[in-house]
Amino acid sequence: MKLAGKRIVLTGAASGIGRCIALELAAAGSELVLLDRDQVPLMEVSETARKAGAQVESVTHDLSELSSLEKLWEDIARNAPPDVLINNAGLLSFCPVEAEDPVALERMVQVNVLAPMLLCRAAVRSFRTRGSGHIMNVGSIFGSIAFAYFASYSTSKFAIRGYSEALRRELAGTGIGVSYVAPRATRTRLANLFGSFAEEVGMHMDEPELVARKIVRALRAEARERYLGFPECLFVRVNALLPRLVDKALHGQDVVARTFAEASAKGAKEAA
Repeated sequence: MKLAGKRIVLTGAASGIGRCIALELAAAGSELVLLDRDQVPLMEVSETARKAGAQVESVTHDLSELSSLEKLWEDIARNAPPDVLINNAGLLSFCPVEAEDPVALERMVQVNVLAPMLLCRAAVRSFRTRGSGHIMNVGSIFGSIAFAYFASYSTSKFAIRGYSEALRRELAGTGIGVSYVAPRATRTRLANLFGSFAEEVGMHMDEPELVARKIVRALRAEARERYLGFPECLFVRVNALLPRLVDKALHGQDVVARTFAEASAKGAKEAA
């Protein structure tokens, strides 16, 4: 896919991987519609993208407001029909299951699963009218390997991986492509929740700029699936074939994780 001139809708664009994707796409000559709930950093990245020569539309919106997403897409498409949707926004939880806050859990499912599904639904409707378009859902290695104390987050990413696979099969032959890309742990603001644990167990973590470059490369190639990072991409395949082997391999890490997960849950409760 040639990205120059493509009108691309990107969620979670204000920080982390999303911010870096926005700047990569700006450098590629794409026309951007950047979505995020945090207005100030969204305006900052939008201005940086404009200085790189991109046409940018900034939309401040909370994706957990599910009932408004169809109208949101209609408003975006009214200016000019998008060519690509990138569902990148996401929330993360790192805590024991019994410490999970039900309100935070509901919001995470809304943002990580239901919002992308509803935006895909709206995008497919508009893409079908002209017989072309592309959807990219950004998941996680955690959506193929379920890690202890990331149960809810892993569940949400398993869900979007399955949805992407089903949607790709449903849209085969329509001219509408579907990509699923899964980064490993990345040094973003979200990673602050488990950064000490990752350091303790030697978990590989990538810089967001590198991840964004790989995601944009996958978009150019219209890749069906991409798992980012070695040996994690290998572990995904091992886990699919021999999950009990992975159980044993992760046992020691899981024991260490509990202390950090309990501390993370306590910190979140105190901050609330």
